[in-house]
Amino acid sequence: MNFYIFLIFFFLLGLCVGSFLNVLILRLPKKKKISGRSRCPYCKKKLSFKELIPVLSFVFLGGKCSSCKKPISLQYPLVELFTGLSFSFLFWQFYQSFKAQSSSPILLTLDFLFWLIFASFLIVIFMTDLKFYIVPDKIIYPAIFFAILYQFLKVFALKNWQLKEVLKITSWQPFFISLFSGFCVSVFFLSLVILTKGKGMGLGDVKIGAFMGILLSYPNIIVALVLAFLSGSVVGLILIVLRKKTLKSEVPFGCFLAPATFVAFFWGQNLINFYWKLFL
Repeated sequence: MNFYIFLIFFFLLGLCVGSFLNVLILRLPKKKKISGRSRCPYCKKKLSFKELIPVLSFVFLGGKCSSCKKPISLQYPLVELFTGLSFSFLFWQFYQSFKAQSSSPILLTLDFLFWLIFASFLIVIFMTDLKFYIVPDKIIYPAIFFAILYQFLKVFALKNWQLKEVLKITSWQPFFISLFSGFCVSVFFLSLVILTKGKGMGLGDVKIGAFMGILLSYPNIIVALVLAFLSGSVVGLILIVLRKKTLKSEVPFGCFLAPATFVAFFWGQNLINFYWKLFL
């Protein structure tokens, strides 16, 4: 019973966080302040509390502004719903790990709390790149900071916060590997930016690469990159066939990097094992 109560709680929490993420998605790329009341983008009417209830407001208003009757973007309920589902999934995933005792409770708690934050970052990265073809520095730099902090605290969690163990140089090997992974991915992406003269990839992708590398570390970062490039190629080819894009068209690569990061963290090792069994 407690499991379902917590599942619903994190879903509702995700809905509320998703509402805030919509503010970030729409305001940060335009360099607007994130504080202040939300308004209708058409008639500029300040939205009341009833019009700000995640998902339900969209349903009750029939998808239209109560004042000017212009359509409300589907982005609002979709981001809220997806954030809610992501938070519920994260709780379910880590709850199963708790039950299986696959890792220490301290480490699992650290993973869970930080991944609520990382999921939010990835959703904003996905949507801003999809909608505006940019990833704001005010999102990616904090994401990199939290990834470094996460890997730093993991060293303590892995050693059960025992200072004598933490002070050993070998204890910090995973931390430095994660930093080096982020550096290598960012250099790799930067080389692609230089080679394609910014047409194949942008500097925003370089920063996302640093974030991904630090967060996932080796070898999961390899899985994420393979997934991102494969999915990006497939979608790109489909869009070209449908004549929605051409070979010279710009494709928001962050839309493939973000979900690939999520998949690689939870199923990266499974995919690696599957690859070795399949080909070796």
